Amino acid sequence: MQTYEIPRNYKGESRILYVFSMKALMYTAIGIVPGLIFYFIFSSFGATMPGIIATIICGGIGFAIGTFKVPDTRKFKITEKTGGENIDDVIKRAIKFKQKKNRIYVYMKEETKDE
Repeated sequence: MQTYEIPRNYKGESRILYVFSMKALMYTAIGIVPGLIFYFIFSSFGATMPGIIATIICGGIGFAIGTFKVPDTRKFKITEKTGGENIDDVIKRAIKFKQKKNRIYVYMKEETKDE
């Protein structure tokens, strides 16, 4: 009797703790950094609870940026153009656009008529 390999879907196996993919974990860690800054500022005044809350909120924002996609809706102009794309890709493109000082290059082809 022979054994046969059954094809497996490996897509979800790169997840850590079922919720975090590597990308989401990285963005969560990056989001926690500003939260820790707030935590140290608040703890120097003796208020640690607002610092912990700020850290959790900043980490949640980082997780949302790394995980979720822009909703595909026609209600707003930005969601009409970027619907279905990852939020981090949209943010990266916006940063690159601002670095070019809002310039858009359009290549126009001139048509010549032979008479």
